[in-house]
Amino acid sequence: MSTRTRPVNGHAHPAPAGSSRPAANQNAAGNGSDGGKKPSAASRLVALARERYDLVMSEDGRPYAVAKDGPNLALPFKGRGGLRQRLSRLFTDTYDGEVPSQSALADAMTVLEGDADATDPVPAHLRVGTDSAGTLVVDLGTADGQCVTVSAYGWQVAPRSPVLFRRSGAMAPMPVPVLDGDGLAKLHALLNMDETAFRQLCGWLVAAWIPTIPHPVLKFNGEQGTGKSWAAQMVVNLIDPSPAAKRSQPRDVKAWSVQAFNSWALCLDNVSTIPPWLSDTLCKAVTGDGVIDRALYSDDDVVVLSFRRVLAMTTIDAGALAGDLAERLLMLDLQLITEDQRRTEEEMGAAFEAARPAVIGALFDLLASVLAVLPMVRLETMPRMADFARVLAAVDQVQGWQTLPAYLASSANVATDALEGDAFGSAIVALVEAAGTWRGTAGALLEQLPAPEGLVKSWPKDATRAGGRVRRLAPLLRAAGVAVDDTQRSEDRHRHRLFVLSRIDAEQGAASAVSDATTASAWPPVAPIPKPETLPDLD
Repeated sequence: MSTRTRPVNGHAHPAPAGSSRPAANQNAAGNGSDGGKKPSAASRLVALARERYDLVMSEDGRPYAVAKDGPNLALPFKGRGGLRQRLSRLFTDTYDGEVPSQSALADAMTVLEGDADATDPVPAHLRVGTDSAGTLVVDLGTADGQCVTVSAYGWQVAPRSPVLFRRSGAMAPMPVPVLDGDGLAKLHALLNMDETAFRQLCGWLVAAWIPTIPHPVLKFNGEQGTGKSWAAQMVVNLIDPSPAAKRSQPRDVKAWSVQAFNSWALCLDNVSTIPPWLSDTLCKAVTGDGVIDRALYSDDDVVVLSFRRVLAMTTIDAGALAGDLAERLLMLDLQLITEDQRRTEEEMGAAFEAARPAVIGALFDLLASVLAVLPMVRLETMPRMADFARVLAAVDQVQGWQTLPAYLASSANVATDALEGDAFGSAIVALVEAAGTWRGTAGALLEQLPAPEGLVKSWPKDATRAGGRVRRLAPLLRAAGVAVDDTQRSEDRHRHRLFVLSRIDAEQGAASAVSDATTASAWPPVAPIPKPETLPDLD
């Protein structure tokens, strides 16, 4: 009887008669033809990975693995449920319990990362994305990779996503939506707000699944006991369910980047003050600007984290907001909950879970109808959040509501409240009200305005900072009836920049208000939109 030998620690020992290698072992690097020498563990790990996964590089420079016969999900190389962990288990199952060493895993992952780096970058979406045809895709977060596709023709549940999704530990599965005629009514029954505020909320929820537009930061107003935190948590869990929908205020930009990278929708709860860096960071999250950071274990390489996020906040006074952030706010009032109306959190949670599939289905119905008319929507005037305003206008056209005029009026009130909370801005308004028109340099303006008593951090310390603050406050000042012109120069040889502060003519302001108010009804004629119950059956 013939026997085969295999080297162990430099010596040949006979292999048991009748034994055979696993197929993956025979096909590993080296193919077992090098004098019978077994390929290294690292080589076999690489072969296993290449056989079962596609290796890709995301647009932000992170390598991922995608199972060839599985959900269209991007698996990170490291971490829980990542490629390294799965590959280690697969190796042990394939090779009769042999456990790969840490060095073998590290060597294999280096090779596989090189494979990923050799490919063209691909987008790895988080919770929402769009395919090449413009269809919206929402990841349900289930283990089998189900998703919902939404277009102007309706929505349906698909077994496999047409776009690549990544997931994080901050995500939770979303229930499969169902068609129920009173889904929006069920949602309204869970919220203590009037019809005007609720309709604006519906528009915000629909827009939250459109990843290509900026979304205003949602803030609920109300005194203590009106359920602001619960309402914010509930709406976030409709868009992007999470085991921790409410988050604490981040301590720095890096902490914020970690939170935003792992969630599509976030709620910052119980925020008392917003420092300037956080105000700027939240504005960037609304518009989709990127954050550059040094790559891990690297001295000169950088990674760019670019994300647009859906945000909600609770417990903050609008007067404490910087002007840029105040212009990106959607403020909705919550009504007082009386003692006989108050319910326990357990009761509210059970009611929400029971209604959530129907609510999500109704919102998808509304979203599909909005997508059908959105390309034909044109605004006569463009507010700061113009893309969101177009979505509200489409909602109004489909539903017969007036959410856009209500949003524009609320935005003007937010701007006024934010300006009242700014000592320097309030001083400028008082100066123009007294003088009518003021003209001069930033330094002269700083000398003209009476400095507040005590230490006020927001008060500019020099002319350069004063000029910058005037430009930054210009949109809020305009909302308060003060026009800012900084295009003129002094006629002397120094050519100093001059600021001209003047009152906005009352008739001009009234005309603008009329134009804004009529925007919602000034749409070109379009074909009638079918009611949700008449949409084609896509099951």
